[in-house]
Amino acid sequence: MKYSIDTTQLKGHYAENVSLADYSSWRIGGLADRFYQPADQEDLIKFIGCLPTEEPIIWLGLGSNTLVRDKGLRGTIIVTQGLLKKLDQVNQETIRAEAGVACGQVARFCARKGLRGLEFYAGIPGTVGGSLRMNAGAYGGETWKYVQAVETLTRKGERKLRLPTEYQIKYRQVDSPEEEWFLAAHFKLAPGSKEEALEYIRDMLAKRNASQPINLPNGGSVFRNPPGHYAAKLIEICGLKGYRIGGACVSPKHANFIVNDQGATAKEVEALIDHIAEQVYQRHGIKLVREVHVIGEKE
Repeated sequence: MKYSIDTTQLKGHYAENVSLADYSSWRIGGLADRFYQPADQEDLIKFIGCLPTEEPIIWLGLGSNTLVRDKGLRGTIIVTQGLLKKLDQVNQETIRAEAGVACGQVARFCARKGLRGLEFYAGIPGTVGGSLRMNAGAYGGETWKYVQAVETLTRKGERKLRLPTEYQIKYRQVDSPEEEWFLAAHFKLAPGSKEEALEYIRDMLAKRNASQPINLPNGGSVFRNPPGHYAAKLIEICGLKGYRIGGACVSPKHANFIVNDQGATAKEVEALIDHIAEQVYQRHGIKLVREVHVIGEKE
């Protein structure tokens, strides 16, 4: 779709034909037709008002749990990485975090305030917006368990305040209205020991660093854990640790991670994802469900 954007009233960064590899934790991705990094919520609302109603809009935070195909994206991608980052304590038991705030930052903020519950966020390599969308979790914790309310933005530029009861919340999945996006979340937490919370975070990060390939580009956990099983264990039993397609490799450190250690393409990563799922089904009779979102045009 060809049209022009009037950027004179905008404060954020707008560009066309932008490579998304720099905005992906896999360091992979084709070109986006249009790219915008909003300065703040008001600027974001103005920008969305500039777009035709039929223009596809895709949101990206830290770029984890997302694979951007090599042929790129048609439409507009809005990147909140390093933006929409206000984080405040509302009262003694509630914090408000905008969609672009990194989950690790939220975990440390709450711990220093003596608020318990979101320590597990230290182990999630994403933003609040992404964690709301997929009910992100780690080490027994899940995002929506602590959500008191969310602020959203509609395609028409309307801001809404919604309660958790307005959503269908499942394991690693949240069913929400079409063309409506998360701007911020209000988390209700319990008071507790600041020292214990910080110690818990330190221990958790040490375990993560020892068990996950954080030193190589990856997209986080590739598959959801099936009921009663661990995806990583099922994959490992299939003998797939270290298996590769081109530059994409099943991590020898953690079988539910695919690393880009040799200049992989998105096509190679996607082929490896499909191969893993096929092998697990043949061996165990279990259909793995992707946790990673694959976006963009197929070749």
